Amino acid sequence: MVYAIGFALFAIGITASVALHECGHMWTAQATGMKVRRYFIGFGPKVFSWQRGETEYGLKALPLGGFCDIAGMTALDELDPEDLDRAMYRQATWKRMLVMSGGILMNFFLGFLLIMLLAVVWGLPRFDQPETAQLGAMNCVANMGPDQKLLPCTGDGPAQRAGLQRGDEVTALNGTPIKTWKEFREQTEKQTGPFTYTIKRDDQVLTVPVTPEQAVSYPEKDGTPKTVAKIGVGPDSYGPVKYNVLAAIPASGAFTGEIAVRTVQSLAKMPAKVVDLWHAIAGGERDPETPVSVYGASKIGGETAEHGVWSLFVLTLASLNFFLGAFNLLPLLPLDGGHMAVVLYEKLRNTLRGRKGLPPGAPVDYLKLLPATYVVVVLGGAYMILTLVADIVNPIKLFP
Repeated sequence: MVYAIGFALFAIGITASVALHECGHMWTAQATGMKVRRYFIGFGPKVFSWQRGETEYGLKALPLGGFCDIAGMTALDELDPEDLDRAMYRQATWKRMLVMSGGILMNFFLGFLLIMLLAVVWGLPRFDQPETAQLGAMNCVANMGPDQKLLPCTGDGPAQRAGLQRGDEVTALNGTPIKTWKEFREQTEKQTGPFTYTIKRDDQVLTVPVTPEQAVSYPEKDGTPKTVAKIGVGPDSYGPVKYNVLAAIPASGAFTGEIAVRTVQSLAKMPAKVVDLWHAIAGGERDPETPVSVYGASKIGGETAEHGVWSLFVLTLASLNFFLGAFNLLPLLPLDGGHMAVVLYEKLRNTLRGRKGLPPGAPVDYLKLLPATYVVVVLGGAYMILTLVADIVNPIKLFP
């Protein structure tokens, strides 16, 4: 039940993010004197609408996005004679750029507000977590059930019995160098008997013998159990840092900057992730850093709600808004960035023509850009279908 509520809430959050993205376009267009003819949430058949001023507002049957119809967005639009002077394509460059970036700015603003909420209510996670294999909380070794949830266990675990301490940094296992927690876990799980860790503790380098316990795990998607070595320890990590409202503003700004860098890096990796998505669909392990569809993101929202990790729910929704904003900046039609590129091209062209004593050129003919637009739409649609299929047959799992 909690999962279903979380799934629905996240889907509503995505719909609200898209709707407010379109509001960003609408409000900036209205503020700069342009005519907004229609503002609708969703696509397909109209459910209902109402007229307020010169704008028709409404809801359509398929809540898969939304649109804002600004009069004269391109020179191809049909216009009433009285709306000609208000046509978007005839406005000053700064006005057109402001309107086209309004949705992007709205997504960034929403992301920032969600980060602010996270900072005040739950605290901001730290990006400066150590990448080393530093030991954290220690406990007994638990077997895993078929539902991938850990079963109850009692007593001390091998790590405690060996005298390991929280904060110890493991640098080697039986002489094999270890640099990350992933390497630490993989090398430990391979062991079948006693072994030794080389650790750093304060200013000392120690060798600690450990006798692991064998535990049942269910790492495979087909439900096949696997027996691996465990010592009953998790990674060390720093807890989130909470702020008051005033202190949260600069802290959220810095955190947003970190997310922005990671978002750009994710965008740059998107083409290369096609192979990883196809591999996941074919039965391989799903890379947690592969893109997700709206369904996949909502599923993650449901899982975070089910486990009570609402801070991750909010962070995921904030990250989605940053991604939507950054993705729309790409200079490709029909994205906002593509329309902005056209506006900048017209401005540069007319500036050069003015220096030669020539009048401004005609508006860009969008019909000539249709082939490139169709390519982007087809490729983008295929990518969305690929992520959706991957999310259905091999979804990302945040929790064991």
